[in-house]
Amino acid sequence: MELTDYRERFPILASTTYLINHSLGAMPAEAEWRLQQFAREWATRGARAWGEGWWDSVFRTGDLIGGIIGAAPGTTVMHQNVTVAEAIVLSCFDLKPPRNRIVFEEGLFPSVRYVQQAWSRFGAEVVVCADADAVIDAIDERTLLVPISHVLYKTAEIQPVERIVARAHDAGAYVCLDAYQSAGAVPLDVTALGVEFCVGGSVKWLCGGPGAGWLYVRPDVAERLEPAFAGWQGHARPFAFETEMEPAPGAARFLTGTPVVAANYAASAGYEIVAEIGVERIRENSMRQTALLVELVDAAGFELISPRDPDRRGGSVVFRVPEFPAVHAELAAREIICDYRPDAGIRFGPHFFTTDDELRFAVSQVGEILESGAHLERTHAAAGY
Repeated sequence: MELTDYRERFPILASTTYLINHSLGAMPAEAEWRLQQFAREWATRGARAWGEGWWDSVFRTGDLIGGIIGAAPGTTVMHQNVTVAEAIVLSCFDLKPPRNRIVFEEGLFPSVRYVQQAWSRFGAEVVVCADADAVIDAIDERTLLVPISHVLYKTAEIQPVERIVARAHDAGAYVCLDAYQSAGAVPLDVTALGVEFCVGGSVKWLCGGPGAGWLYVRPDVAERLEPAFAGWQGHARPFAFETEMEPAPGAARFLTGTPVVAANYAASAGYEIVAEIGVERIRENSMRQTALLVELVDAAGFELISPRDPDRRGGSVVFRVPEFPAVHAELAAREIICDYRPDAGIRFGPHFFTTDDELRFAVSQVGEILESGAHLERTHAAAGY
């Protein structure tokens, strides 16, 4: 089956040039049907639905993403978002000297950075480094946790995860890998990497929509750590309603309160398509198409922000043009859906269903907009997303 044959499964592709999969992946039609299934179960089964699949959706959906990231069954559970998942990880630790340092790179996504910095009130010493090499240099015997992004959100640069993990483990530190910008587009094997934790969400390359974050915990770590950010779903016997906390075995103890069932249902549709195609195949196509984008950007004379080396470039291509926020707004008006980031530029994120002609069209439209000045009327107007 050709990758473009999957286009018919994604309704929005019929009406737009959709190049924002690095931010919000296109919705599979199946996701709508699964949300309808959730609604029917609520309408017809009521409270009985908890025992007929709702409660276990955190594990069932977690195992789907586990299969994509190389995690063993039962080691990945669903959460509301990555910020919550990272807070649960942080709550496992007593942040007292001498091992109380959290070391991360400047390019970490802001929400993740905020939660790490917030833990300074509980004793963490936060060390922010200029780049990956500086992170490696900063890790020492005082380091407790190293949160790292597999792919940086502003530039789509793939980080030297293996080197960072090796240095962290040599120093006795834990690693929490953020795979939000890579899962579903860049191959990842958390078991082979040996990371203690991996977090991500479903909004982007997994085409799973919002509200379905996830957390992988290495099995040996899951048995010896106990989160302080706890809830009844993480209890060994949640329906016994006991007054004292007894953590469930394994990754289940990293759960909190009542799960976001509808989001888990919706996310599973995208996960299954990604698994059906295979991330290796998606990555091969992505490398070819991002190389084409780089070629088109160069030919147009735009400034490339993403790495030129395809092995260091994730699934999106970032480039800068004059007044790029206004150009973005004009692109949106033309049904070319992309985004931009301050201090970076316009981001194009094709996925497996994108055609080469769509890439050529989108870049040519940027050139036409700049030449005609069509964007000048939108200098102070936002695209609305």
